[in-house]
Amino acid sequence: MVQHSHQHTSSPIKIIVGSAGVNQTGWISTDINNLNLLRPEDWENMFSKSVIDVILAEHVWEHLTKDEGIIAAQNCYLYLKPGGYIRIAVPDGFHPSSEYISWVKPGGVGAGALDHKILYNYISLKEVFEIAGFKVNLLEYFDEQGEFNFIDWNSDDGMIHRSSRFDERNINGKLNYTSLILDAQKI
Repeated sequence: MVQHSHQHTSSPIKIIVGSAGVNQTGWISTDINNLNLLRPEDWENMFSKSVIDVILAEHVWEHLTKDEGIIAAQNCYLYLKPGGYIRIAVPDGFHPSSEYISWVKPGGVGAGALDHKILYNYISLKEVFEIAGFKVNLLEYFDEQGEFNFIDWNSDDGMIHRSSRFDERNINGKLNYTSLILDAQKI
């Protein structure tokens, strides 16, 4: 691989996909109207291959079918630098609260859930990104027994608002709203 020389002032390329108007300092916000994850031409119009350091997708993948999710992951893989990663958060299909599941399931009662195509758990989401070639690191998720698993993650590396620490619906130690969160690294 040819290394391009960079001035040491160059900033990492960090993008938010499906940002829905969310802006974070130092991040490029994109939405389906300028970067449809499934359209190679949208990627080609915005980026060269292997140049992106980080992609952040909070509650995006559940709006794709599983097959579309794999295609989107493969497109992300092409445009990430080796060592780059995508941080993904989706509703957690193993969340033990039946109220939570009714909010987030496809056709559910929560905001945006009518457009949800799939309810992932850590096994099915991990598989999508492994099929695309990524090494997956699970950060937050419920397992089959309804136990919450958490690896400390840095919000500066990709802020997930709908998470155990940052969602204001989580009060008095009760995890009312969390996401299944993972980092998928291009090796």
